[in-house]
Amino acid sequence: MKILVTGSKGQVGSELCRSLPTLGEVVALDRTGMDLSRSDEVRHVLRELRPDVVVNAAAYAAVDQAETEPQLARLVNALAPAAMAEELRRTGSWLVHYSTDYVFDGKKPTPYTEDDEPFPLNVYGASKLEGERAIQAIGGRHLILRTGWVYGLRGNNFLLTMLRLFEERDELKIVDDQLGAPTWSRWLAQSTAEVIRQCCGSVDRSESDRSGIYHMTAGGRTSWFGFASAIRELCSPQTGTKRPELAPIHSSEYSSPAKRPGNSVLSNAKFQAAFGLAQPCWESLLRQCMAELEGIR
Repeated sequence: MKILVTGSKGQVGSELCRSLPTLGEVVALDRTGMDLSRSDEVRHVLRELRPDVVVNAAAYAAVDQAETEPQLARLVNALAPAAMAEELRRTGSWLVHYSTDYVFDGKKPTPYTEDDEPFPLNVYGASKLEGERAIQAIGGRHLILRTGWVYGLRGNNFLLTMLRLFEERDELKIVDDQLGAPTWSRWLAQSTAEVIRQCCGSVDRSESDRSGIYHMTAGGRTSWFGFASAIRELCSPQTGTKRPELAPIHSSEYSSPAKRPGNSVLSNAKFQAAFGLAQPCWESLLRQCMAELEGIR
């Protein structure tokens, strides 16, 4: 297979470039190779490369900034995936596209399933939902993988932000009433590779076509405060990392331009049934990630 990875320098894209080469030729593109704000450029690149699979790990993911740049968020998160889906439908190729827990409003008291009605609270979530619906309406071979609370060893994410703030502050106030499942980008990429192996390696549509939306996060749940506390506890004293005091706060005490859902926990039951892949608990993945980080340091 020829597999095109967009957003190749991001926290998920960079991990995909490590996980996918066992499946075939990987073509890795960042924004300089394909600008998702330009749908014509997206179409041109796909026609030139003719990939068997596109893994779209690129996104406009600045949740707060999207409130003031709604058109740019829509270009990248909705119109570009639509262009990809149209081009790939013509060739019978697969689109693997990441979406987000932020398509939901967070008011449901239990984990969200793929059958629950989305209702995004912010521009980012609305743009991602528009992208999902465009891909589904176009009707090509596709996997829409909803995930959330993604972190890793590069890019902008909660883990790296906490480690930086631990060095700068003696006390941190962290939101404790938003729930989700922190998901390591390494695990996300490795699981995506297995899904592609199962779904996209066969030319027989009847055997391999499991197109649809799947929730794909780590197991368990916690709050941002719980996540920060776990990071703090895993910081090794040998590295000299500071361990400031952490104080839980309510969302109303933390001002941000974009509203966040109170419950971002996703049910992974459909994903497990379709692909036979279990979700490790978020604590286990965090320990693995932190162990690697300590080794790098």
